[in-house]
Amino acid sequence: MNTSDEPSAGYLDGREHVLPVRVYYEDTDFTGVVYHGNYVRYFERGRSDFLRVVGVSHASLLDRSDQAAFTVVRMEIDFRRPARIDDGLTVRSSCNRAKGPRLYFDQKIMRGEELLTQAVVEVACIDMSGRPRKPPAGLMETLRPLFC
Repeated sequence: MNTSDEPSAGYLDGREHVLPVRVYYEDTDFTGVVYHGNYVRYFERGRSDFLRVVGVSHASLLDRSDQAAFTVVRMEIDFRRPARIDDGLTVRSSCNRAKGPRLYFDQKIMRGEELLTQAVVEVACIDMSGRPRKPPAGLMETLRPLFC
């Protein structure tokens, strides 16, 4: 039992980050099926918590003297099966590689062993003016052992 008031950021399973999520009424359309745009939210939570679990929060990137942030530049999503109200899902995220300012993620949303949705996501590290920049050195040393 988690006695902390801190919400769970999931955990690493080998090189893959696992984030449990629940489907709530607000996530669904009038038929009780998850609205397609909400899968993007689940994927965002998965990537953000992946970084948080390995010690890199978005806030810590903004607290640096050489501030950095990430922006999605490409996302390809395959919808295979619908998630429904009250389903317990897992968002599984892996970071495959980096090239210059870009990081490449594979993500999937599972209901038990059933694949519901998968995405290939390309994010770019940017400075506060929105220009591409290489990710901070410490971040790359942290992520490199997790590349699949």
